[in-house]
Amino acid sequence: VGKWYPERKGGKTGFVNGGFAYGSVPFVFIFTGYMDLTNFRWVLVSVGLFLAAMVAVAGYFFQDPPKNWWPADVDPLRPPTDPRARRALAMNPPAVHQYTPKEAWQTGRVALMWFCLLCTSGVNIFGIAFQVDIGKEAGFAGGIVATAMSLKAIVNGTGRGVIGWLSDRYGRKRCLIFVCIVLGLSQYGILWAADIKNLPLFLIFSSISGFGGGAIFPMFAAMTADYFGENNNASNYGLVYSSKLVSGLLGSGMGAIVVSNWGHTGAFTLAGSISLFAGFVALFLSQPGRPKDKGITPNPQPLGEEMA
Repeated sequence: VGKWYPERKGGKTGFVNGGFAYGSVPFVFIFTGYMDLTNFRWVLVSVGLFLAAMVAVAGYFFQDPPKNWWPADVDPLRPPTDPRARRALAMNPPAVHQYTPKEAWQTGRVALMWFCLLCTSGVNIFGIAFQVDIGKEAGFAGGIVATAMSLKAIVNGTGRGVIGWLSDRYGRKRCLIFVCIVLGLSQYGILWAADIKNLPLFLIFSSISGFGGGAIFPMFAAMTADYFGENNNASNYGLVYSSKLVSGLLGSGMGAIVVSNWGHTGAFTLAGSISLFAGFVALFLSQPGRPKDKGITPNPQPLGEEMA
């Protein structure tokens, strides 16, 4: 997505990334309302074959643009005439160099992004794993909790497109910090709503948590291309996204240990604090090779050589 829309990649990336969340909605009801110990094997195998076929068919039509491709009406070395593209490039200037994975790692930004994604993704996975439990502990019916998880998934997907569009207007880093704060505060909100057994508030904070948990992914995807260029984006984003493996273990595995020792109160409080800390760490992110007080053409020679 970033290769085809380098001038306004935030909104486009967020929209496509939202499919990650929308696709889960029907399976929330299938798995919670229909699957049990007597049928889980054929249900899971059927779902797996169906999804594999869908991905294969869609992937067959994928095409990449040429290296260093930009739309004909947008010059990355000069302010574009389209006001939307002009604002997007002013807030998120293109990379000054097409970084290889090794070069990207040496800038130090990959490690910071990896850690931020580790924290926020871990909190998101923790919420997915234990929000049902805290809802049932509060006395909410199983169907209501499933509905809350579906709302969480829908807002999760919608939030990706919305935050991507906002990041084109207000900057990727600024929106990433905002998302970290929203995700952190929503964990406190879920805990509070469960403590006072208020179902409407539980649904609201669940939805807000879904927004924050989903919005982090298009931010890092678009930011990777902004910082390191599009040519090696799959490899560079792979470095950043590899934190998802560790965050899954921490969010669900370590989350279970924390819940068993500290209860839901301690666990959700810790999750919220971790997300807020990730927002603090994101303050130190900056585009490599570009002075902070410059616009989209502070050092045109290196980028010009790349584009040539």
